[in-house]
Amino acid sequence: MTKTIFITGASTGIGRATAQLFAAKGWKVIATMRKPENETELHALDNITVLPLDVTNPAQIRETVQQVLALGDIDVVFNNAGYGLFGALEAITDEQLVQQMETNFFGVVRVTQAFIPYFRERKAGLFITTGSSAGLMAFPVSSMYDASKFALEGWAESLSYELNEFGIGIKTIEPGLVATEIGAKSVFAMHPAYEALTSKFMAMMEPDNAASTSQQIAEVVYGAATDGTNTLRYVCGEDAKELYARRLAEGDEAFRDGIKQLLAAV
Repeated sequence: MTKTIFITGASTGIGRATAQLFAAKGWKVIATMRKPENETELHALDNITVLPLDVTNPAQIRETVQQVLALGDIDVVFNNAGYGLFGALEAITDEQLVQQMETNFFGVVRVTQAFIPYFRERKAGLFITTGSSAGLMAFPVSSMYDASKFALEGWAESLSYELNEFGIGIKTIEPGLVATEIGAKSVFAMHPAYEALTSKFMAMMEPDNAASTSQQIAEVVYGAATDGTNTLRYVCGEDAKELYARRLAEGDEAFRDGIKQLLAAV
């Protein structure tokens, strides 16, 4: 029987690559994005339905979920919409603070909340979220982005207990750097007092051989959707695996010292 995945933020990067991979594997795909009128590739694939969805619009979330459920069963919800807000906290406007959390955190929460009653009645279903290695360890001039991803970690772990009561799963993908997405969907808030630190961090962020491709992360999403386990976190990308292993082995203070040394060497 053909399965169906619902994806947010499918216009670029991990979301687009995941839509293409699941479609190639024979799944039906509901690919949502803010501006579907700009999409060309996904429209051309028979088993992909492209719909408009802005995850910062609660009313549109509810309407879209009802519309989608009227079309047929959904097996997996992939909460992928998000972007990076970088820069010193002093440089970030209140509007930018709110927008980051509305998209990266509350958007995921609201989409999930809209699907839970359906999954609960079915006693089946799986939520997968694009988290980040920056939800497991924090980096310079990324306080609000890291906060949004840290928030997802605690939220998903807590939620797993109540979802488990009804046979519903929740999993988080934790990529490191993804080559196609660096800067593409990011907002940078600049402040002259932090110019040197910001420049060093941006140099550290430049994609290199350790960066994963969107296609590699999409493979991890497919594995999470089909492996039948109750694994909560999937740390993926060689850079993320190495850094997270170091964090766990060294402890917080030594790890932060290591990041400072990396910055000093840039």
